[in-house]
Amino acid sequence: MTEYYYVGLDVHKKSVSCCVKKADGQIVDERSVPARREDLVAWAESVGRPWNGCMEATLFSGWIYDTLLPHAASLEVGHPLMIKAISASKRKNDRLDARTLADLLRCDLFPACYMPSPLERELRRVLRYRTLLVRVSTRMKNKTAGLLMEVGAEYVKGRLHGKRYFASLLETLKDTPESVKELLQMTHGNMAIFDAAQKRLVTELQNHPEIRERVERLMTIPGVGPITALTWALEIGDPHRFPSRKHAASYCGLCSAQVESAGKSKRGPLSKQRNKHLQSVLIEAAKLAPRWNDELERLYANERDRGANPNRATLAVARKLVGYLLSVDKNGHHFEPRQAA
Repeated sequence: MTEYYYVGLDVHKKSVSCCVKKADGQIVDERSVPARREDLVAWAESVGRPWNGCMEATLFSGWIYDTLLPHAASLEVGHPLMIKAISASKRKNDRLDARTLADLLRCDLFPACYMPSPLERELRRVLRYRTLLVRVSTRMKNKTAGLLMEVGAEYVKGRLHGKRYFASLLETLKDTPESVKELLQMTHGNMAIFDAAQKRLVTELQNHPEIRERVERLMTIPGVGPITALTWALEIGDPHRFPSRKHAASYCGLCSAQVESAGKSKRGPLSKQRNKHLQSVLIEAAKLAPRWNDELERLYANERDRGANPNRATLAVARKLVGYLLSVDKNGHHFEPRQAA
C-alpha cells in the first residue's frame, strides 16, 4: 500500500511556506520556498514520496496550483473563510498556518472549493477586466457631466456622449475656461477608448470556440443577453456542481443569511458570502428581463401584489433566472417556454 505525505502550503506573494507530514502527524520537512516556478518545481521533485497537497485560495494561488499540480498525487484549494473558522487560534504565523493546513488535509477536514481550469480562469479574468473598463468609462461619463455643471453650461443629457453633439457643444461653450475644455476633451476621449475596448473584449469572448455554443444556448432564454450569459458561463464553471437551484442561488448571493437557535429561525440581509460578479449581473438582468419574458413579468407583478417592495420582487425574478440558466446549462438544450394550460 502506497503511503502518502500530506503537504500544507501557505502561499504568499514572495514565498510559500511548506509543511510535509506523515499520516500520523509526524513532521517530515518544513521550509520556506521562494515563490518562483523553478524553485517550486525543484522542491516538489525533492519530496521523495507521493504527496497530497492543499493551499488557501488567494490572488496568486492559481499559478502556484498550476505549477505544482503535475507533481502531486492530488492538490486542493480551500475556502479562506471556512479555513479561518475551523483553525482559529491565538498564535498565527506562516509556519503554523502550513502545519494547520497539512493537519486539516490528513484528517479529511480540509474545506476544498471548486478550482476552475486554466482556460476558465483566463476567460474569467478577461471578463472581469471588461467590467473594470465599464466602470472607468462610466466614471468618465459622470466626470464629463460634472465639469459642464461646474461651469454652468447647458447640455442635453441624452445626447451628451455622442461624438457629433459633443463636438458641437464644445464649439458653442461660452465663458468657459480653456482648461475645462481641455479636460472635457480628455474625459470624452478616455470614455470612447474604454468603451471600444470593452466591446472588443465582449466580442472576443462571445466568439471563443470553447464557450461560444454554451453562451448561444443560454441566450435563448428571453431576457438573457450576452453579458449575463458570459458571466454565468465563466463564473459558474461546471453547473453540475450545484445539486439544486437553491444551491446556485446561494452561490449567486440571492438569498439571506440564516441564523437558527433553540427552534427560532432568523433571516438577515443578503449574505456577503457570494460571487459578487454574478450577483450584480443577475440583479441588473432581473430589472430588465420582465420586459422580454412574460413569465418573469407575471412573477414580478405577483410579488408586488403580495406586498413585496420593488427590490424584493426583483430578487424573486433573479432567482427564477438562476433556475432557467441552471436548467438550460445542465440539460444542454435550448430554452423552451412552458406551455400555458
